[in-house]
Amino acid sequence: MEILNQMGERARSAAFQMGKLESPEKDRGLLAAADALEAETEAILKANEADMEAGREKGMHRGLLDRLLLTEERIRAMAQGLRQIASLEDPVGEVISMKKRPNGLLIGQKRVPLGVVGIIYESRPNVTADAFGLCFKTGNAVILKGGSDALHSNKAIADCIRNALESCGLPADAIQLVESADRETARAMMRLDRYIDVLIPRGGAGLIRTVVENSTVPVIETGTGNCHIYVDESADVDMAVRIIFNAKTQRIGVCNACESLLIHEGISEKLWPALSSRLREKQVEIRGDETVCRLVPEAVPAAEEDWGKEYLDYILSARTVSSVDEAIAHINRYNTGHSEAIITRDYENAQKFLDQVDAAAVYVNASTRFTDGFEFGFGAEIGISTQKLHARGPMGLLALTTTKYIVYGNGQIRP
Repeated sequence: MEILNQMGERARSAAFQMGKLESPEKDRGLLAAADALEAETEAILKANEADMEAGREKGMHRGLLDRLLLTEERIRAMAQGLRQIASLEDPVGEVISMKKRPNGLLIGQKRVPLGVVGIIYESRPNVTADAFGLCFKTGNAVILKGGSDALHSNKAIADCIRNALESCGLPADAIQLVESADRETARAMMRLDRYIDVLIPRGGAGLIRTVVENSTVPVIETGTGNCHIYVDESADVDMAVRIIFNAKTQRIGVCNACESLLIHEGISEKLWPALSSRLREKQVEIRGDETVCRLVPEAVPAAEEDWGKEYLDYILSARTVSSVDEAIAHINRYNTGHSEAIITRDYENAQKFLDQVDAAAVYVNASTRFTDGFEFGFGAEIGISTQKLHARGPMGLLALTTTKYIVYGNGQIRP
């Protein structure tokens, strides 16, 4: 599509200009964008309310509505994320190795921007600001394709940032938003390899699969989150209840929420009375095995599909296991490689869990809700990668750089 080609050309030009910016200039743009977001809070909230109203009329699931919702607090958090990114060390230009060969050549590697980053995402307007911030700090231009559900919100945020950059004399085309909501535009973007260097999908399993299967642009795959918490036999019951309640209910529409619970048979009778009482506060539906249904009267029998499901709702699957090894085997079979946690006072079991669970983030005695770029100190994140090439886990600044070899000589020629 011609409009995408034009956006690609402008993004290439912006990326070239940004490659020449020094860190203070990039930080100035980030701080101006943060101030602009807070100054335009009322306009952004008005745009978001239009999206929310349309979502409610369409019967959008409450978990997706939670992802879509913007509040003054969430806008402040977006602005704070940009300020934190500005405070971080700029990785671009870092020489990460330098060795001298026998012939006198000095061969090293230097961090450089990826170039133009494309992001296709669903129902999360905060991604617009987060993606801009991380890309801008690393000298990348970004082309964003949000879902139709968040079009008004995304446009308000993107326009706000573009105006802030223009006011600073910086390239506004460092961020561009594809405003068309049709699927053909998304598919055309997946084939824009002439301009886009890497494509990152953020959303549900269907979106990610579509991008991976149809893109001619290299893809960094972000994953859905069927996140587990395993309560070991030695766990502190009060700690377990607090962690599970937080991981399941603090926000239900996020990929790092706990969806599946595994409980050692030796602690299940002590844990369930306190846990079920706490989960009842949020009316969490428990889908459990035979033991769980016996101990929790309101629980319903789980089906096979429940063990691998990302609910994004007040629903929790629960299964009883006889050992940490059984828990690890279950997790590695059904998880999505996102975030997994063990609650235990047994050091050896904690280490075994850390070593053997295959996931981007593995926790001991903490909520899975911390798998987040801001919480990890990255300022924000471009997504949470569940693949194993180039980047894994919350993707911050380093994930948006690549390297090139730099070679110093003094007249050497190859014999």
